[in-house]
Amino acid sequence: MNKIKDISSKLPYAGTTIFTVMSKLATDEEALNLSQGFPSFDCSPLLTERVNHYMKKGFNQYAPMSGIPPLRESLAEKTEKVYGISYDPETEVTITSGATEAIFCAVTAVVHPGDEVIIFEPAYDSYVPAIDLNGGTPVYITLAAPDFKINWEEVKTAISSKTKAIIVNTPHNPVGNIFTREDLDALAALIRDKEIFVISDEVYEHIVFDGEIHHSMMTHPVLRERSFVCGSFGKTYHTTGWKIGYCLAPKVLSEEFRRIHQYITFSTVTPMQYALADFLKIPSHYEELSRFYQDKRDKFNQAIQASRFKFTPSKGSFFQIVSYKEITDEYDYDLAVRLTKEIKVASIPVSVFYNDKIDDKLLRFCFAKDDEILERAGEILCRL
Repeated sequence: MNKIKDISSKLPYAGTTIFTVMSKLATDEEALNLSQGFPSFDCSPLLTERVNHYMKKGFNQYAPMSGIPPLRESLAEKTEKVYGISYDPETEVTITSGATEAIFCAVTAVVHPGDEVIIFEPAYDSYVPAIDLNGGTPVYITLAAPDFKINWEEVKTAISSKTKAIIVNTPHNPVGNIFTREDLDALAALIRDKEIFVISDEVYEHIVFDGEIHHSMMTHPVLRERSFVCGSFGKTYHTTGWKIGYCLAPKVLSEEFRRIHQYITFSTVTPMQYALADFLKIPSHYEELSRFYQDKRDKFNQAIQASRFKFTPSKGSFFQIVSYKEITDEYDYDLAVRLTKEIKVASIPVSVFYNDKIDDKLLRFCFAKDDEILERAGEILCRL
């Protein structure tokens, strides 16, 4: 009998994600885990009470493929309240098993073999595999440290007859930048007369600091008609382990999106959808999020203020990047591993977010942690 010796991989470059690697290392080393982006604190007791309520009421079977109507309706109402934009909950709102699934389905819906997709790096690590698995070609635009601003003239040059989509991320993971209104106008001007779609990762939409606002792609009329806006309940409600996200897109885009979604997960966990439908009707839970996380950012930054790390305060997300150029010349991955093992503080090396593993001597710390963890981490980091 012939035995299978190998599998021809569709993602030969892909190993275990850096988030899994560093979180496991943090656990093994009993280190403070400021690496993977999840809160160290729980969600609201009211939210878990609603899940329990619906489980006991028997809402434990398949949800509709596109999401339960109450959640789609609550999300559409909330979107109109926050952004003044109306999406039809029946045909333009889809609930997914996490924002990563939403992004994958959006890429799959529009990208065919030979198509090009522009991405800005440093970039979240799920974008390129989604492009590759659909036969597309990623076109990288590197955002230069330390400000990581988009050069729209460079984007214009990168657009070709093969460009099918542009993936954007605001607030940005890992660098914490946000799009301005001018960025939206510049992007719209470049694709206004072209058949180019926008896949927008906006999972940190409610985590924007210092009085700034989140400029969603949906708020620009040119961009809205061609954008898949992908969001996350997990980031907003401290429930990353639930893996519930969504996609807002015009009807014609949502129809193709759902064709893909139905064969990826079909539907998303039912009682939690009902709980979120109720919870969305309490605006304070997302309206107060920016202030809550700005306090966390400030707590962490104050804790490392006396260290040799250099940083510009994050504008959004729950990540702070810091430069260690004045401390060591080590490769960022090696340093992240060493710090986890030796001083028991885990971070993410920013080079992993680049195709060519560019090492600008930057680490990413997650400040979605209890205050005592942030203070303890800062105390340790200040000793370097």
